[in-house]
Amino acid sequence: MNRHLAGMCHLAFWAFLFLSPLTFWRGTHFNFIHYLMTCMQPLMVMVVFYLNYLVLAPRFFVSGKHRYDLLINIVMLLSLGVFVHYWMDFVNTLYVPNYAPTSDSLGTLAYIARDTLNLTVFSVGATALALARRWVTADQKLKESEAARAKAELYNLRSQINPHFLLNTLNNIYALTAFDSARAQEAIMQLSRLLRHMLYDNQEISVSVRDEVQFLENYVSLMKIRLTDTVDVTFNVNYESPDIKIAPLMFISLIENAFKHGISPTEPSYIHITLNVTHQQAVFHLVNSNYPKTSEDHSGHGIGLQQVQRRLDLAYPERYKWEKTISKDNKEYQSTITIQL
Repeated sequence: MNRHLAGMCHLAFWAFLFLSPLTFWRGTHFNFIHYLMTCMQPLMVMVVFYLNYLVLAPRFFVSGKHRYDLLINIVMLLSLGVFVHYWMDFVNTLYVPNYAPTSDSLGTLAYIARDTLNLTVFSVGATALALARRWVTADQKLKESEAARAKAELYNLRSQINPHFLLNTLNNIYALTAFDSARAQEAIMQLSRLLRHMLYDNQEISVSVRDEVQFLENYVSLMKIRLTDTVDVTFNVNYESPDIKIAPLMFISLIENAFKHGISPTEPSYIHITLNVTHQQAVFHLVNSNYPKTSEDHSGHGIGLQQVQRRLDLAYPERYKWEKTISKDNKEYQSTITIQL
């Protein structure tokens, strides 16, 4: 319930309570001064309600100081109960013909108890509403805090990708300068476009699938610089619209791993990548030859895949499926990520 709707509910309730005494007047018997004096009763109800809702409950009850809240309410409710009873006796004496105030003590106590009980109901209701408002506010703040923390963690995960990716690419360009300076210049331009995507689009929650595909294609092109003819690399893309939005840099770590662990310097190897994007879902499929690390190779430690998992959890919670398989002979790795957009 937003503040505007809550305010309208408060206004409607108090309007009903203050206007209800008018139902007791008929025809020409209405007296405006009498009506205003009668409104003292709902006015005291309003005082009790908002003192508890805005002051006593937040300051004492919510903070755990229940005794102070109870003591103040007992004194206030008894005092106002006595006041309301004698005030209404006074008003009725002025305006009600042949009215006789209650003279016996037992009857007076009964009326005071009735008025005090009415006020107590609103006191308890106000405290309950204050607690509910506190819980709702605390829950909203918790959700906002968790969202901010998740967003910060997501940016941090993206920034962790950048140095590793940049180092790989610079090494490739450095090797290229030794035998093809023209191709090296073209590679530098590709790297410039990649860095622009990582520095600017990386800060957005989502980017167009066209920009993300161009980024991945440029990366694959740069990584192929040092590959021999024995490595087969394909990248097939199909999307319904170039403006479909997806989270940036979601698949780059998987492609990095494929180039790192799926290529052999001596044996034929392959990396096959497909990306199909519709307005409903994105399906990324990667197949590469698998060359497991030796016991002496401690690079990576699977950090790239852990980052992919965490980024999926943050960007698409409960909206993705990730299937990873290794062939029985341990020579092929497959990874398929299906994301509901």
